[in-house]
Amino acid sequence: MSLKSSSPEVAIIGGGPAGLIAAEVLGRAGLSVTVYDRMPSVGRKLLMAGRGGLNLTHSEEFGRFVARYAEARPQLEPLIEAFPPAALRAWSEGLGQETFVGSSGRVFPKAFKASPLLRAWLSRLEGLGVRFALRHRWQGWDEDGRLVFTDAAGETVRITPAATLLALGGASWPRLGADGSWISALARHGIPVSPFRPANMGFTCPWSDLMRNRFAGEPLKRIALTFAGTRVRGEAVITADGIEGGAVYALSARLRDAIERDGNAALQIDLRPDLAHGVLLKRLESSRKGQSASTFLRKAAGLSPVGIALLREASPALPTEPEALARFIKAVPLRLTGAKSLERAISSAGGVPFSELDEHLMLRRLPGVFVAGEMLDWEAPTGGYLLQAAFATGIAAARGMLSFLRIPHDALTSNPSSATRHP
Repeated sequence: MSLKSSSPEVAIIGGGPAGLIAAEVLGRAGLSVTVYDRMPSVGRKLLMAGRGGLNLTHSEEFGRFVARYAEARPQLEPLIEAFPPAALRAWSEGLGQETFVGSSGRVFPKAFKASPLLRAWLSRLEGLGVRFALRHRWQGWDEDGRLVFTDAAGETVRITPAATLLALGGASWPRLGADGSWISALARHGIPVSPFRPANMGFTCPWSDLMRNRFAGEPLKRIALTFAGTRVRGEAVITADGIEGGAVYALSARLRDAIERDGNAALQIDLRPDLAHGVLLKRLESSRKGQSASTFLRKAAGLSPVGIALLREASPALPTEPEALARFIKAVPLRLTGAKSLERAISSAGGVPFSELDEHLMLRRLPGVFVAGEMLDWEAPTGGYLLQAAFATGIAAARGMLSFLRIPHDALTSNPSSATRHP
């Protein structure tokens, strides 16, 4: 494999968004960049995320945006400020993928899917001279400090780059490439890793046979969920063993923590958040005229069959007094007993603590080794926050690598969308 003899060679381990955007920044700065990945292709989780529409970022006000990162906000805010949502949209549009803002404020490419963006991106990286070493599983470092890989043929490959970026992802959806196996390599150098936990996942609850067999897969549309004083509007889906969906994911960190602490969590579901209590009450005070309870709830309260089933699940004997029934519809209790596993979670919490890194995302105990993306210990809800932070940390780490290699920053513009587009 020939390398540019006039520039440093750097290694990026992990071909997800954080690793690929870092490769773009470093390639544009003139470095010889090789991206290593254990899978036969890169961007697999990005493609999975784009199956239902690639949610790149969010259009909300910056202060509200960075507040979504909770405890990690102090560390992530300056990185996202350096590459904010507007810059991510400009970068996408520089690849020929125009974006739009959906009704929820989420930002998507007009093509909606991830594949057109990924194809254009890989073409750009190829034009920048970025190389890919696929089917290379990273094993850590040898006694001489060299990176060690096992290639597709089972052979050992050792390299000594001028700088290294670790962007191997967290531990969710391991079949897509990120399995957390890198923890042992860091542990051998005394670097602690916060245990991985599922994030943006569904939850289990003790459904009856009727609920499980008849309503699994049914959506709960235009609902509101409340837990521990936080209310979220959106949608959810009944599963055979519980509940999942966007509104659930928005509360998943709090719900997970409560279940870990108390063994269960009491979620409340407002089946008609668009109706004020008084309006709903007035409708429920109308005469039933011999209608069955299900027919009455469908006509008077506008409930779907799955919504009615959820009411009966919570209380087989429904309140008959209109005031009590209205309160019940607006706050259906649901006891959650467990969180879905990492293998079924959209993302993961845990990873390398920021305390182990300097301001450039370089490991304090391993000079020249940087970390980005979901390997870092942060979490965020769905809605574009996950990808935004992955891109921002990848760019920050790449800039840190340039500083470490003493490459002037004037070789790097503030917005990677200005890179030359290659066919």
